[in-house]
Amino acid sequence: MTALQNLKINGERLWDSLMEMAKIGATPKGGVCRLALTDLDKQGRDLFVQWCKDAGCTIRVDKMGNIFARREGKNPALPPIVTGSHLDSQPTGGRFDGVYGVLAGLEVIRTLNDLNYETEAPVEVAVWTNEEGSRFAPAMVSSGVFAGVFDLDYGLSRKDQDGRTMGEELERIGYSGPDDASHAAHPVGAYFEAHIEQGPILEAEDKTIGVVTDAQGQRWYEVTFTGVESHAGPTPMNRRKDALLGAARVVDAVNRIGLKHAPNACATVGMMTVYPNSRNVIPGNVFFTIDFRHPSDEVLAEMDKEMRAEVERIAAEIGLESQLEQIFYYKPVKFEESCVAAVRKGVEEGGFSVRDMVSGAGHDACYLARVAPAGMIFVPCIDGISHNEVEDAKPEWIAAGCEVLLHAMLQKANETAKAQPEPAE
Repeated sequence: MTALQNLKINGERLWDSLMEMAKIGATPKGGVCRLALTDLDKQGRDLFVQWCKDAGCTIRVDKMGNIFARREGKNPALPPIVTGSHLDSQPTGGRFDGVYGVLAGLEVIRTLNDLNYETEAPVEVAVWTNEEGSRFAPAMVSSGVFAGVFDLDYGLSRKDQDGRTMGEELERIGYSGPDDASHAAHPVGAYFEAHIEQGPILEAEDKTIGVVTDAQGQRWYEVTFTGVESHAGPTPMNRRKDALLGAARVVDAVNRIGLKHAPNACATVGMMTVYPNSRNVIPGNVFFTIDFRHPSDEVLAEMDKEMRAEVERIAAEIGLESQLEQIFYYKPVKFEESCVAAVRKGVEEGGFSVRDMVSGAGHDACYLARVAPAGMIFVPCIDGISHNEVEDAKPEWIAAGCEVLLHAMLQKANETAKAQPEPAE
């Protein structure tokens, strides 16, 4: 068997696979648009499945459309060591967000095949459905179903803006699998996720690898203000019930709350729909979203309290009706120590520059951490830009992260066997 320190991935092959996948849903500015469960998402899934079959993997698809590509180990009864991420993108997404974690996992399997390396436990690559939450809210809904955060009916019933449900779209594109979508039916020995940082820190500090120790907690809200639409000319300013004015004041309040809890807080209003959206009509209805993030659950709760008070106050001042619903919440995540240690060991084997990090974004690994030991690996992205068509990374960064992933997965795949109890005599 090949010594662990001598194992190297094929960086050129990984890069070529990323560029080939980026042709599906390619945008004029060099990014991708593969919204979850669209025909383009199906094309990306089909290509991934074919590549995995070519690598000798068996394929399993569950009822949420999550894909598991399995390379068998010496002991098929052991729970698999899983890696993965997502193939869906933002409307103006990049070539690396999500897909890097999926194809890095495939490159791990291809490398093991090249070297005829047999792991003790099976190794799997997962594709999680609708991680972005761009077409169907909330984000990470399918890994959430897998981890028991949401029930299956909730996941399948999520609707896009046209009223199509995830269940309907999974059926339409042929990825409504027969298998149970719960982790109870598919135990995981450990989970790793490789990802671009989506921020500027690694590049600014000239570090190649970020060892992710924690992830911020998040709260997502949907807010609707209802006033009275009326003519923009005859209606006096002091008689108006302007829903957009109320929304604008909440936007400012959300920003102030984020600044108040700096430097670790993030507070964003990212989506807004104005009705009737006519230039000479006072808006009578506005729908908007709020996104709060912080690594402390106590601070996140305080931000929630402050925002709710502001929404209530602003609506009352203008005479608006308000509806506020928290649609997504998870507590800050601390990744499992043995998985973090396995990533550190992989960094040491490769001799890469490194720093510890807290993830500011949500990832499927945050839900997997509830049901299995989990860890994450970050690599830099140019100028820290992500969720953008110009998102980019250097091939050497991409290869380095995959090499760390390979070593971390192998360490856990071979440790798993040692951890199993001896059979009774």
